[in-house]
Amino acid sequence: MLVWQHAVACLRAGIPATLLLVVSSSGSSPGRQGFKMSVAPGSMVGSIGGGIMEHKFVELARSRMAEQQPEVLIREQIHRSEAPHDRSGMICSGQQTVVLLPLQPTYLPALRQIAHALQHDERAWLQLTGSGELQVGNGVPPLPAGFQPAQDPYPWRYTEALGFRDQLVIVGGGHVGLALSQLAATLDFRLVVLDDRAGLNTLQLNPYAHEKRTVEYQNLAQEIAEGPHQYVVIMTVGYRTDAVALRQLLAKRFAYLGLMGSEAKIAQLRQDLYAEGYTAEQLAHLHAPIGIPIHSRTPPEIAVSVAAELIRARNAPGADTSPQR
Repeated sequence: MLVWQHAVACLRAGIPATLLLVVSSSGSSPGRQGFKMSVAPGSMVGSIGGGIMEHKFVELARSRMAEQQPEVLIREQIHRSEAPHDRSGMICSGQQTVVLLPLQPTYLPALRQIAHALQHDERAWLQLTGSGELQVGNGVPPLPAGFQPAQDPYPWRYTEALGFRDQLVIVGGGHVGLALSQLAATLDFRLVVLDDRAGLNTLQLNPYAHEKRTVEYQNLAQEIAEGPHQYVVIMTVGYRTDAVALRQLLAKRFAYLGLMGSEAKIAQLRQDLYAEGYTAEQLAHLHAPIGIPIHSRTPPEIAVSVAAELIRARNAPGADTSPQR
C-alpha cells in the first residue's frame, strides 16, 4: 500500500514519479510478479527484487524523468551471466519482465482509488497496457490476472488483483502479539488480532492490525474461517486459554496453525489432548512450540522467530504462492 500512497503524494505535490512493476517472473528471480516500486527524483518506496538490477532500473527511471520521457518502457531481465542478451547483472537464475510507467497527472484518480481500496481492505484490480492505459476497478478483475504479451495489433496487457492474499490471525493480544503484529504488518498479511480480555491495553494500542476484536475463546471455531491462505498463531495468556483456543481450531484446515509455549507446556498439552481422544493425525499439522529456535527471550525476539517460521511455511515447496490478491 505504501507504494500507492507514495505515488499519490508525489502526483498531488507536482513531483514526477514512475511506477516500476514486475509483470512476469520465472525461476529463481528475486523480483516476483506483482512486485512494484514508486520512484521519484529524491525518494522511492517498494522493491522489484533488489540488488544491482533494481539499482539500474531506479537510475533509468530517474534519468527518463529528468529528460521528461513519457513513454511506457518494458524490459526483460535474465539473471544469468551467460545469457546472450538482457542480462540483469545478477546470477541467481530465472528472469523477470519489468515495466516502467511514468505517472501522469491523469492517473491520480485511479491511484487514489487503489490506495483507498487497500487501506479499507476492499477487493480491487488494475490493468495496464503497453499503450499506457491504466484502468482500476473494484471487485474481481474482468480478465484473468497475469501478463499477456503483445499480439499484433494489440499491445501487451497486465492484469492484477489487488489486496492481501494471506491472512494472519493472532489469538492473544498481549506483548508478544503486539510485537508479532509489528513484524507481520511488513509481510503482506491481512492482520487480525483476537483476545478474550476486554480493555486490554496492548490490544487497544495495537496500530498494526487491520482488525481487532474481543472474543470468547470457546467460540473461535465460528470466528476464524479455514482455508489455504489462513495462518493462525495462538499465544494467549496461559495454558488453560491456549488449550481452549486450540481445541476450537484443531478440526479446521489452515495453511499454518501454531501454538507458542515452552517444550514442557506443549508436551503436557499434547498428553492431555491424547487422553481426551485426539489422534496423532489430528495433531500432526500443529506447529508447537512455535518459532525458529534462536534462543529468543524478549517479545521482539520471540516475534522474529515466529515471523521467520511463518515465512518458511508460506514459501515452502508445495505452498500456494499465487500472486497477491
